[in-house]
Amino acid sequence: MTSIPVIFVAHGAPTLATNPVKGADLARWAKSLPAPKAILAVSAHWEQTPPCTGSEESRELIYDFSGFPQKLYRLEYPAPGAPELAAEVREVLNGRGTRTGRDLSRGWDHGVWVPLLHLYPGADTPVLQLALPSGFTPKQIYALGQALAEFRHRGVLIMASGVLVHNLGTIDYHEREATPDWTREFDAWCARCLEDEDHQALMDFERASPGFQQAHPSSEHFIPILVAAGAAGVDHAPATFPVEGFEYGSLSRRCVQFG
Repeated sequence: MTSIPVIFVAHGAPTLATNPVKGADLARWAKSLPAPKAILAVSAHWEQTPPCTGSEESRELIYDFSGFPQKLYRLEYPAPGAPELAAEVREVLNGRGTRTGRDLSRGWDHGVWVPLLHLYPGADTPVLQLALPSGFTPKQIYALGQALAEFRHRGVLIMASGVLVHNLGTIDYHEREATPDWTREFDAWCARCLEDEDHQALMDFERASPGFQQAHPSSEHFIPILVAAGAAGVDHAPATFPVEGFEYGSLSRRCVQFG
């Protein structure tokens, strides 16, 4: 089987779930991708070390946000789980010396189900979420992606979910202000690293990037790109950007496809 691309999706604010214009960008992107047998998701919104696989069956979603319109809390994404994939992921990671866990009670958070509502609205592709191990170094996170790369050859879409510029303290939901220069500069640096396959710079983000602390007061929304880059770097899959731009002033909408 031809390798399935690896993707990094900017999941934005939870309101993306009900935004038809921004959602259409994701829908168009998904139509250009080969149909996956399953989706393996790593989201900024589930951090746990050692990395655990989550629910292996369809269950109630996690609405891990507050203060948003009530219709968001009524949304569902009843995709099937992927128990066989869960076992295989744990076996592969354990075989490479990465201890894993299993949390069958953990449903999908909005970093997973919000983009999937637009990418695969039929909810008929099995989904498995793997926790983002916050206790790992950037190099270990990248190596985790490398370990997962073999699933691309098994028809599995590896979907890392985060935001390349994510500073909630600078968000302007009314979008009255222009996108600040520091946002554009950091987003452009990410794009250059990805296009040049400079994954070493990505892993050294705190020192190599312009203004990381301003772009990311905490790193969990950036770290998923290292998982995707690691999974793609094994085959030197080129990076393209099916969605670009900014929203709410300072949030990057840049999505990345490898391969």
